[in-house]
Amino acid sequence: MSAADLGMDPDRLQRVTEAIAADVEAERYDGAVVLAARRGQVALHEAVGFAERASGREAKTDDVFHLFSVTKTFTTAAVLRCVDRGDLRLTTPVADIIPEFGVKGKQRVTVAQLLCHRAGIQTDLPFVTPDVLGNTEALALAVSDQAPYAKPGQIVSYSPIGAFAVLAEIVRRIDGGTRPFRQLLDEDFFLPLGMKNTSLALRADLASRRVPVIVRDPTPGIIPPAALEAINVMQTDTFEMPGGGGLGTAHDLFRWSEMLRRGGELDGVRLLSPALLRFALRNHTGELPNHIFDGMCERRGWEQFPAYLGLGFFLRGHGIFAMPFGLTASSGTYGGLGAGSTMFWVDPERELAFVCLTSGVLEDSRNFERMQRLSDLVLSALTD
Repeated sequence: MSAADLGMDPDRLQRVTEAIAADVEAERYDGAVVLAARRGQVALHEAVGFAERASGREAKTDDVFHLFSVTKTFTTAAVLRCVDRGDLRLTTPVADIIPEFGVKGKQRVTVAQLLCHRAGIQTDLPFVTPDVLGNTEALALAVSDQAPYAKPGQIVSYSPIGAFAVLAEIVRRIDGGTRPFRQLLDEDFFLPLGMKNTSLALRADLASRRVPVIVRDPTPGIIPPAALEAINVMQTDTFEMPGGGGLGTAHDLFRWSEMLRRGGELDGVRLLSPALLRFALRNHTGELPNHIFDGMCERRGWEQFPAYLGLGFFLRGHGIFAMPFGLTASSGTYGGLGAGSTMFWVDPERELAFVCLTSGVLEDSRNFERMQRLSDLVLSALTD
């Protein structure tokens, strides 16, 4: 089915790849793989520029990218499935499942508060060695021993890694504690959905197609450039980071977005109930700002804007401010965003999905602007 058959102008849609090609030519970043789909049918799937500029390796549509915080949506789904099955409540105190967590003022923190970043969890991780950083149980216990950054429930402060290590450990313990979280995701989510090129660890069959993480913007962001590039050497076939360590392709993320768009089901495989997914995709942070963006806003002279977080998902919301999902997206648009480089979103009103995986990490505000521009170009191609 052509883009025109899907209610999208092919010439306007081509502006997306033309914009990326111009940026690559200007060496603003190195390349990208993009995919736009409507009503479950792919309208655009192209690779532009380089997977690795230094070696001259050209981008290909089946390139495997470090997904960073897009990974959180996978962990979120695992938590929500526990709720769907009656094994967990969103109001369950974390300490009921992980007793070690219930210290230093965190005794009443709930699963829902972790999911929407209202638990007061520290933004910075405790000092841990790389083997702990890539071990879900060990990292969850290290985070559990930290005092909260703020009183739980009072503010929104995004936890890049820590909160979702704790959430993954909750799922792992409910599951019986025998399967590594990476195995649980593979067996219960990725394989049933046909996402053969997605993993929480660097499987041997993915290694040759992996796009290295190269920071192209020297401006310090939320995560220091050296820490982002360290994933190139830390990621192994056993290293797992439920808050930001996933790897995958654009087409696999399209399948993930399509499962979400269809209310938790794809090709006859139901992973989540529509009722619970609709609840998770509501705004659970009101008009509160996301304090992890305070420094970014200060550097750019931007006014604070609402966090607009669901349970484990970013939301478009309302208003004019830097918005990676595009200013013209419908207010109910939701998705995931990964450290200066990766994104997917679903606009349920338009039955539209967009995946953008880039090589060449930018500082967070510059990446917001890049993703907003590309997202609005996709939206501008709609003809109905």
